[in-house]
Amino acid sequence: MRATHDTPGDGSARPAARQRLYVNVDHVATVRQARRTDEPDPVAAAALCEDAGADGITAHLREDRRHIQDADVERLARSVRTVLNLESACTDEMLAIAERLRPHQVTLVPERREEITTEGGLDVSREPERLAAAIARLRRADIRTSLFIDPNPDAVRRSRDVGAVAVELHTGTYAHHPGGGPALAALRDAARLAASLGLAVHAGHGLTVRNVGPVSAIPEIEELNIGHSIVSRAIFVGLAAAVREIRDAMDQARETGGEWRAARAVPPAGEVG
Repeated sequence: MRATHDTPGDGSARPAARQRLYVNVDHVATVRQARRTDEPDPVAAAALCEDAGADGITAHLREDRRHIQDADVERLARSVRTVLNLESACTDEMLAIAERLRPHQVTLVPERREEITTEGGLDVSREPERLAAAIARLRRADIRTSLFIDPNPDAVRRSRDVGAVAVELHTGTYAHHPGGGPALAALRDAARLAASLGLAVHAGHGLTVRNVGPVSAIPEIEELNIGHSIVSRAIFVGLAAAVREIRDAMDQARETGGEWRAARAVPPAGEVG
């Protein structure tokens, strides 16, 4: 049974008071696939994340199946108690899987087999008719749609034009250049524009306890997708504690406008506090 969330991307574009945290369990599967065994189990990890306060679970079923496998997505679709956000390329194979499993949300992302991780946002200007048809197809299956895009005005406007309900702003550039510089300004401007166009605004990629504050403080951003840093931190403090740390960082930043008072007290992922 799918849970439901209040989703401001219904055209009202009102800022969300409490920001949602969706935990990406891909890299639990990465560790498992290193030995092609049955542990650690990303489905069990998803349940622990939900118990620790995650508002949703994200999983990326890549075309090359490098981490999450079809069986994982099947089990997640049955077992997730919050909501499942399925990340995928815009291909007929992936759309058919989504139609069958009917996750709460599908986030369409770019993929290149040679990349280590997703390196940038979807090029919405390329084959917009194909994107619009995919979004319409998902909508007919009662699946919410989001596009993973770079934080620039053209990508935001084109996302609205092809019919997306939400955009997820790629925070990779900000993650490499944290602080109050142009990367953060681009996220703020894109979030403001997207909300003004009636789009729900999400963000993610490279976010950690140490850099999440300024992004969490952007009022239009209602949902963050975070995975690698949580799984990395979990090696040292446990998965539940790692989820709670990032949740606390998000909540405090939301309350204080970006400053997380305890940030200096949290050691890097390779150290235990």
